[in-house]
Amino acid sequence: LVTLGCVMMRKCHLNNCPVGVATQRDDLRARYTGKPEYPERFFRFIAQELREYMAQLGFRTMDEMIGRVERLKFEPASQHWKAHGLDFSAILQPAGVGPLRCMDKQEHSLEKALDNELITQARPALDNKKPVRIQMPIRNVHRTVGTTLSHEVTKRYGAPGLPDGTIEINLSGSAGQSLGAFLAPGISIRLEGDVNDYLGKGMSGGRIVVVPPPDATFVPQDNIIAGNVILYGATGGEIYLQGVAGERFCVRNSGATAVVEGVGDHGCEYMTGGVVVVLGQTGNNFAAGMSGGIAYIYDESELFDTRCNLDMVELESVTSEADSRQLRTLMENHYQYTGSSRAKMILDNWEAYLPMFVKVMPIDYQRVLERMAGEEHKDTETVSATEEVFK
Repeated sequence: LVTLGCVMMRKCHLNNCPVGVATQRDDLRARYTGKPEYPERFFRFIAQELREYMAQLGFRTMDEMIGRVERLKFEPASQHWKAHGLDFSAILQPAGVGPLRCMDKQEHSLEKALDNELITQARPALDNKKPVRIQMPIRNVHRTVGTTLSHEVTKRYGAPGLPDGTIEINLSGSAGQSLGAFLAPGISIRLEGDVNDYLGKGMSGGRIVVVPPPDATFVPQDNIIAGNVILYGATGGEIYLQGVAGERFCVRNSGATAVVEGVGDHGCEYMTGGVVVVLGQTGNNFAAGMSGGIAYIYDESELFDTRCNLDMVELESVTSEADSRQLRTLMENHYQYTGSSRAKMILDNWEAYLPMFVKVMPIDYQRVLERMAGEEHKDTETVSATEEVFK
């Protein structure tokens, strides 16, 4: 970064990098002076210096250096009180027999992945776009379920994927990490149970619904049903969670839609797009670095402003008809997919509960929308004037 012009201002998240490295502002990006040749030359210098050190030590290759602890020079720090009594001689012993570096390829055991069964059962959809319904249990040892299946969809049909709901997967149990990661359009996953971290990571389409088991006795909006870092870097798709999610919900989300009944700290962190509805409390530092997208928070306690990071966002009431319609539509979808009692309560008393919602709006994003609306208005005026001339 330094070779490309970074001056270490440590304000990358504020969108006002003075040298144009970490910003979307055109006026600041114009100051960028970096070229690809700069880091290339820098790494050549590193390689040259490394070769010089290796020559001094008598090594020709990196492989020859690995594990050669006898070539390390030891300088005792006996004068420092923290070093008194420390003995690292056991650590600095030669490794002994056997290879000193990686010699074997890592075994990923992909043939045991749950997606192999999903792909087999989804053949009619993959080959002929015929709708399929899949039902199976899931355990927390099953990771990235749906990812390889999404690869098969994308390989055949590209980014648009399949029509909505072509492949419906119904799971029951406790899902492992990264359920629905990189999910492709046309795949719907419904889980009765709970799920670990990274749900919907990088998803570009499709739908994920997580609800408590049918025999659950706990109150969903008061209990955690999903882990941390949900929708990390997602670009599309929908998620509906009947319960509370962990920390960093929708971090770096750039296009997905999500409805959840509570989140932990750092919700919507670095979010750049998409829409989030939280039907319950949030943790601290909500919206830190949030430069795009919109969030609606059900603020029954009226304390949300004390938990929100206001550096880059403003809090508004949901007053416009467009916002109210968008929020209600997402609430109706949430109730349709999850049967949420919290969503039903709010929908049944819409006029009474609507004032309790707070809209989180990024300041710069609002300016962009206003500028786009102004340009659209000018275009409309131009078209109208042209029509009048031709009349």
